[in-house]
Amino acid sequence: MAGMFRIPIAVVQIAAFVHQIHEYLFQVQMTSGPSMMPTLNSGGEFVLLDKLHGRFARSCSVGDVVVSAKPSDSKQHVCKRIIGMPGDTIYVDPTSSNKKITIPLGHVWLAGDNIAHSLDSRNYGPVPMGLIKAKVIARVWPHPHWMSNILNDIDVE
Repeated sequence: MAGMFRIPIAVVQIAAFVHQIHEYLFQVQMTSGPSMMPTLNSGGEFVLLDKLHGRFARSCSVGDVVVSAKPSDSKQHVCKRIIGMPGDTIYVDPTSSNKKITIPLGHVWLAGDNIAHSLDSRNYGPVPMGLIKAKVIARVWPHPHWMSNILNDIDVE
C-alpha cells in the first residue's frame, strides 16, 4: 500500500521544488517592445531573471538590466537599465535638456536603451527600489548569452 503513493508523492515534491525555484530564485520570461533595443529585440526574447538579487535591489548597480513593476500600474512590468542609484545626480533627459536630478534614497533611475522609444523614469520619475522584481542575467533565446553591465567601463564626470 505504501508503494502506491511513492510516485504521486515524488511528483508533488518535484512540483513544489520547481515552484520554489520559479517563485524565489530564477524565472524565464519573454520580453517585448522596442525600449531595450539593441540589447533586447522588440520581437520578443526570452531572458533569465535572477529574482533573489532583484528582490534585494541594493545588490544591483548602475548598468544592470532589471525587471520592475511599473510605478503607474504595479500589475505591469517593465524591463529597463539602471542609470542612477540613490544619491547619484543624473541628467533627466540627456537628449534634450540640461536638467539634473539627484536620485532620492531608496530609489533608482530606470531608462530604456532605445531612449526614443522608451517610457521610463523620464516619464514617471525615480522608481522605488522595492518595485524591482528581478535582475536580467542572460538572454536564453534567441542567441543565448550572459548579460553584461555595459556601463561598468564608462568614465563619468
